[in-house]
Parts: sequence; C-alpha cells; structure tokens
Amino acid sequence: CQAQSSTRNYGPVFEEQPVHTLFPEGSAEEKVTLSCRARASPPATYRWKMNGTELKTEPDSRYRLVAGDLVISNPVKAKDAGSYQCVASNSRGTVVSREASLRFGCKFVSTRSSQKKDPVKITEGWGVMFTCSPPPHYPGLSYRWLLNEFPNFIPADGRRFISQTTGNLYIAKTEASDLGNYSCFATSHIDFITKSVFSKFSRLSLAAEDARQYAPSIKARFPADTYALAGQMVTLECFAFGNPVPRIKWRKLDGSQSSKWIGSEPLLQIQDVGFEDEGTYECEAENIKGRDTYQGRIIIQAQPEWLKVITDTEADIGSDLRWSCAAAGKPRPAARWVRDGQPLTSQNRIEVSGGELRFSKLVLEDSGMYQCVAENKHGTVYASAELTVQALAPDFRLNPVKRLIPAARSGKVIIPCQPRAAPKATVLWTKGTELLINSSRVTITTDGTLILQNISKSDEGKYTCFAENFMGKANSTGILSVRDATKITLAPSSADINVGENLTLQCHASHDPTMDLTFTWALDDFPIDFDKSEGHYRRASAKEAIGDLSIFNTQLKHSGRYTCTAQTVVDSASESATLTVRGPPGPPGGVVVRDIGDTTVQLSWSRGFDNHSPIARYIVEARTLLSNRWKQMRTNPVNIEGNAETAQVVNLIPWMDYEFRVLASNILGVGEPSLPSSKIRTKEAAPTVAPSGLSGGGGAPNELIINWTPTLRDYQNGDGFGYIVSFRKKGTQGWMTARVPHAESLHYVYRNESIGPYTPFEVKIKAYNRKGEGPESLTAIVYSAEEEPKVSPFRVMAKAVLSSEMDVSWEPVEQGDMTGVLLGYEIRYWKDGDKEEAADRVRTAGLVTSAHVTGLNPNTKYHVSVRAYNRAGTGPPSPSTNVTTTKPPPKRPPGNISWTFSGSMVSIKWDPVVAKADESAVTGYKMLYRQDSHSAPTLYLASKSRIDIPVPEDFTHAFVQIRVTGPGGDGIPAEVHILRNSGTYA
Repeated sequence: CQAQSSTRNYGPVFEEQPVHTLFPEGSAEEKVTLSCRARASPPATYRWKMNGTELKTEPDSRYRLVAGDLVISNPVKAKDAGSYQCVASNSRGTVVSREASLRFGCKFVSTRSSQKKDPVKITEGWGVMFTCSPPPHYPGLSYRWLLNEFPNFIPADGRRFISQTTGNLYIAKTEASDLGNYSCFATSHIDFITKSVFSKFSRLSLAAEDARQYAPSIKARFPADTYALAGQMVTLECFAFGNPVPRIKWRKLDGSQSSKWIGSEPLLQIQDVGFEDEGTYECEAENIKGRDTYQGRIIIQAQPEWLKVITDTEADIGSDLRWSCAAAGKPRPAARWVRDGQPLTSQNRIEVSGGELRFSKLVLEDSGMYQCVAENKHGTVYASAELTVQALAPDFRLNPVKRLIPAARSGKVIIPCQPRAAPKATVLWTKGTELLINSSRVTITTDGTLILQNISKSDEGKYTCFAENFMGKANSTGILSVRDATKITLAPSSADINVGENLTLQCHASHDPTMDLTFTWALDDFPIDFDKSEGHYRRASAKEAIGDLSIFNTQLKHSGRYTCTAQTVVDSASESATLTVRGPPGPPGGVVVRDIGDTTVQLSWSRGFDNHSPIARYIVEARTLLSNRWKQMRTNPVNIEGNAETAQVVNLIPWMDYEFRVLASNILGVGEPSLPSSKIRTKEAAPTVAPSGLSGGGGAPNELIINWTPTLRDYQNGDGFGYIVSFRKKGTQGWMTARVPHAESLHYVYRNESIGPYTPFEVKIKAYNRKGEGPESLTAIVYSAEEEPKVSPFRVMAKAVLSSEMDVSWEPVEQGDMTGVLLGYEIRYWKDGDKEEAADRVRTAGLVTSAHVTGLNPNTKYHVSVRAYNRAGTGPPSPSTNVTTTKPPPKRPPGNISWTFSGSMVSIKWDPVVAKADESAVTGYKMLYRQDSHSAPTLYLASKSRIDIPVPEDFTHAFVQIRVTGPGGDGIPAEVHILRNSGTYA
C-alpha cells in the first residue's frame, strides 16, 4: 500500500492579479510592474500574454519575470500599450488571470497652448461663453480660468460657471467688473504627477449696458444620454444665460429625488449611482422673465458580478457532474469556459451551454483547473475551481466502524459504514459469521448504514462491514453492547398559575448505571436557553436522576407545553406537561371609528387574547392633537362588558382631531392597550362657551377699547371662528354690535366723536363659527378713554431736609374733578435760573400727598410744582414754591482722637470740627461703636467733642467711627481701633 502524502497537492489559486495601469509619458520611472501571485502545491510557474500572444520573458530583455510579476523596462506606448494576462501552472493544472490594460497618459508639450484666442465683444448685461479647447490628453483634465494674471482664478459663484466636461467658461450676465483678459488653465493628474497648461488670453470688451431683462436660455447642458456604471458618481451640468441671473433647479421626471443627490444649481451629482437612479432628468433655468428647460436620460450599466460560482470538487470516476455559474451585469454578461488555460467547448462526454458545464461518466483525464468566465463590454470576471476525479479502493482508516457500540435494551441503534472509496463501494454486514439481511428488526440502507430495532441482550456481539469496488476491498468491525433503557420515573404535571407566581416542574428518571444521564427542557419543542432566560428558569441542583425545572416570576410568554428529556449516549426518554399562565388580557385589535358626530363617535374592535382569564370590561382612551397624553373617555354604555366589541364615545369636543385606543381588563389587571385608531376629526358645532376675560379701557380720546382672552382651540368647535362684541353707554337701551374675525383676536376699538372721556359702557361678548353663534358672556363695565386731569393740587410746600434732600407735600385734587382714574402725582423740580422744561421728575403712586426727593445739589435754590396724572397723561401744574437746600456738612473728619480707661468706662476725646463759610454748622457728633468685626454696631450721640461709654471688664479692643452732624447732614467719619494699652489716634 502506498503511503499518503501529509501535504495535499492542489492547483493554482490567484492571490494577486494584474490591475489596469496608467503610465504617464515622460515619467522619471523607467519601468512598469504588473503583479501576479498564485497559491499552489507544487508551486506554480508563470507566463504572460499580451493581446492574447505569449510574451518571451528573458533576463536581459525588456520583459522580465520577477517571481510571478511582469516587469517592463523603458515602456513605450507604441510597443507596450495593450491588454495583459498572467498564466499560472503546476502539475495539477493551469489558470489565467483577469485581463489588465496598460495605457499611457498624454503629456503636454508646452505649458502654454499655441492656439490663438480671438477677442470677444458683448453688450453689458448679456451672457457670454469662452471656449477652452485644451490640447490632446488622457485621462481627463480639471479646468479653471484666469482673469488678467496668475493666480487670479475666477470663482464659480452662480453668475459664472466652468464646465468640467469641456472646460468652457460661461457668464450668465456680464457686468463691468468682467472686463479683461481670460485664459483657460487645464491640469492633468496622473498618480502623483500634476501638469498644467494655459491658453492664450482672450480679451472681453463690453459695449454700453443694455438694462433690459430677458428670459433664461440654457447654454451648458449634459448629454441627451449619459451612460454610467453602477457604484460610480454621476455629474450632470446645466447653466443658462439670463437677466436677472437664472436659478437652476433639478428634478427626476419618473421618480422622486434621491438622498444620494448632492449639490445644486449648475451641478447635479449622484453618489454611488444605482439602477434606481436610471431615468429622465430635467434641468430648469428660471428668472422673473421666464424659464427654459432641458431633459436628458441617465442610463445605468454594470460590470459583471458573480451570483453563483464554481467550487473545488472531488468526484468519483465514472460518475456524472454538473457545474453552473451565473453573473449579473448590464448588458447581460455572456459566459464561457476554460480548462487549464484553453477554451472549452462541447465534445464527446462534455456539454457546454452558457453558464452550464456537464460531464458524463467522468474519467481521470477530466481532472484539472476549470474557469468560468463572464464578460460584457464593461469588464470580465473569472471563477476558478479544481476538479479531481478519484479512483480509490475502499479504505476505513479515516472513518472506521465505531469500536464499542452501546445500545439501550428495547431501543434502536444506527451503525454507519462510510469507507472512503471511488467509485462507491458495495456494502455487506455480518454478525460474527452470520450474513445480515433486511428483516423486521434489521435494515441495511442504500448508503450501507445498519439499523437494529427492538434490541435485546441476544443482539450483543461483533458486527463487521465489508466494502468492495473494482479497485479492491476492505472491512471494519465494532462490538455492540446492550445497556438498560432510560425511563422517566416522575413526570412533570400540568399546572395553572397567575402571572408573577413561581413554579417547579418535577422530572426524575432511571438509567443504566454505567452511563451518564443529562436532562434537557424544551418549551413548545424549542430548547430552553438558561443563559438567556433573564433569571426566569433555573435547573434543579445537581443530583443523580433528578432534573426539576423551576420557573420564577412567570410571565404570559411562559405558557405552553414543557418537555423534559432524560438522555444518555445510547437513548433518551421524554415526558411533557402543559403550563397555563393567567394574566391581564392582551391588546384588543383593529380599532375602527365610524358614525362620527360633533360630540360622539362609535368605536368597534376585535377581541384580544384573554390570557386564560375572562375579560371583565373594556376602557376607551383618547388623545387630541393638543396633547400626547392619553385620557380615559366617557362611553355609552358607561361600563363596557367583556363580551362587547363596540361602544359609543361621548362628550367629545367638536371639530377636534382624535385618536382612540381600547384596553381590556380582568380580575388580574388591565392589559396592554390596542394600537391607536386612525386619526379622525369630529364634526363642527356652534360654540358652547362664551369668551372670558372681558375688560378694557385706555386708548386715545373718543375711543372705547374692549379686551378679552382669545378662545382656546378646544372651545372653538369649528372653522371660521370669531367674536361678536355688544356694547352700549350705561343707562341707554339699544345695543351696538361688531363682528371681529379670527380666533387670535383679543380686542376691539370703537371710535366716535360723541364718546366723552371716562364714560362707562356695558359690554358683553359671544363667539361664532360657521355653524352658528355661542352663548353671551356676563355684562361687564368698561370705561372709554380717559382725559388728562383738569385741576391741579394746591398748598404745595417744600422743606429742605439735608444738603441733598427735601420733603414735598400738597393738598390733593378732588375726585369729582377727575375724568379718569387718579394714578398719583408728579413732582417737578428745577434749579433757579433753569427752565421748567429741564425739570427733574418724581412720581408717586396712589393717593399719597407727600414725597421725599433726593439727589439734590447742596446750598441750591429749587422751584417745585406738583401735577396729578392718570393713564391719559398729566394735568396742569400747581403754583410753584421755592426751597433752598442747606450747606453741606464739613468735609474734615474729627482728628486727634484719644481715649482713657477708668474701671468699666472708656472716655474718648477729639478736637472740635469748625465749619467753614460754605459748610453747614456743626450741631453735634455721631459715634458708631462695634466690639469686633462680627458684632452689631451701637450708635452714640454727643453734643461736644468727648463721650464716655461703658465697656466690659474683659475689654481688649473696639472699632469706632466718629463724624460731625448738623443741618447739612453727616460728615466724613474718622475711624479708629481702640486698644486698652494705648490711648491716642492722630
């Protein structure tokens, strides 16, 4: 027998294939490398083809092989541009790589185009286009335009547009600032090499401005048919002349706008374009003078992409084989087949039909490397697989019959016989020397498996499988051992519990003592995953032959049929029990609203699960557009019985949007709500509530202003909502009315020359909508506009209090003389020599007849007058009175402060302060005494320049402020820190 190799041989499998390559002419690089690497055993050898012809690769030639890579030295476009394929081979077969093109990028001969540009003259205000006409190039270019000099590039600002397809510059409406010289600046990008060229300048001259406006005319447009590959970005251009500058809008005529659209105005870009983006697109240019449109199609195509590929296959000699592959793409890809690098066509036992390859009666020579190739005009894809045709004598070394085969008494045992063999082996079974044949207890299947049923002790012994084909024969033996059967001795019992309760399902079993016993549980035939049970399920503690299941905090989802299975390696036994978990009802279904009135609707629903406890009643809830909160509604009947499936909802708000839901309840609680019904709007009705907040007053002379609080949406009851205001002069008979439209209105102004100031009116209000009028409000008294007071206060007196303050008092005006509500008094005061118009003002509120005025200048004469005021303004002034403020207090603080202690007293002295001529007299002193920085201060008054104050026996220090006082107020303080062991402060 031949020893098997530890490493399996296999054909080449590409790990790296060549890719399309662009080589820039004039590049400093002196070579091009096309990559190729394949995994294979034994290792692969490599060849290369160019345009289908095999290349000669030698160490000293321009074409060299480096491992599997092809290196082309000093590449030349005329000789080397083309399509390349790598061919990898070993003893198992040959595969070819995908095709990769080598192309050469054009280089610019000069940085300046030699093509002469003619000057352009256009009337200012009209549009103009400059052509770019770049030199021959590959790949594409990017374009910018210069104005007058480098690097003054023209921005794309809506008025100007640079086509990245042609390079042309468009100006929608010329302006004076556009005058100058223009040059097209084209840039080529190949790998990391960037080259640019710019055209000769073309001068733009502008004739006298034409101020006329004109409709748009589209000048830059995308092709009528734009072809794109799926997954690419598509860019459409559209730009128009016009005055004013037109706006560009895009739309898809046969579908909605995609979320992949980016940009706007002249460019429409669609990222990662797909077949759903195919269709007709319209560009619209519009200004106030008109519009222009242009339409074109985007046609999406796609490279081939595998839907189904072939895989490595091992097949028996003489068998049949069918391989298939399928690819998607647009146009639809065509499929062909390749074997070991050569085209494969139908012949003898082989049939090739598109993506299908069929073999009849395989032979060893059919082994090799096969490739399915799918291609359209956009690309080619290869799927590779190795076919190994096998011819093997039966061999049990990898899969022998199990040496020891345990089986349960009265049970069944299955003994596979699976030798490795090609073609498939014929199988016979023996027990000892007895040949086994099919009977009531013995079955030999077509694949050679032996099945014994209703096993007894007499079935123990040696069982041998014999396998044979034309390559040879082999056998394998196992020993059958009969064990005691597993039995459930304590089965789980069915139970009926409420949600949230706990339960234990018992399960005990007997089994053969020589074997391990395990328990598993299933709910409705699905195994219970204890790790994902969220603590609801727990196994019994590990004890022999006990497999109890505990269920904690049961939920409705735990209802069902529980199956306990006791299992050994040879057999198993199962018993089941039903658990019923009772709980609140499930959600009702299908809530439908019908018979919609202004304050009622009829609801119907379908019965939900009762969850094993009869439904007692239903609850109806609703929410409006004004609130997301669900609220229980009144119904007819008031209590909806559990067998009902319809009810009337009452006391609804007219002309209101509602959603309804239904909840069911039983003795165990209220269940989950149904899904909300469709939104409905109740019918309209006349208003039922009068507007509130009726008040008014103020305004200009001869006006009556009536105010109210706008009615909320809840109470409008219908469309066309407004207010009807009724009013009459108090004491008269007839009512005047006015309609005020719109729910948001909150006041009405009635003007009439006959309205006297502050005249009382009786006022009432009601609401209306297109269904009718609502009830009237209670009558309120509202006064017409007030008039300024006509009388002035009298006996005005002013008295200086300090150097900067005064007190003013007066006699009030009589209320009977007022044509409005007295709000208070205004005090005006001004310096002697100033005009009254420059007076400062202080206002009081209410009926007070005095005021304290601060912020005055010392030793200054003031004139003072008082006026009454109301909402209409101020009345006439009182006769003015005069007052002169006192001189200011002395500016110098007391000095030369000293103190002496005598028992529980401290005596403090200081030098007297003498007032100057422009200062008020000193009438005494104030001393502020504080024991420490945290204690409350104590105020002492002294008529002379000393003071005695008591202190505690443990006194150590104190803080003192001393200042003068007099008619002009208090002076600047002197501050001193008194210490027991010192006595002077200067």
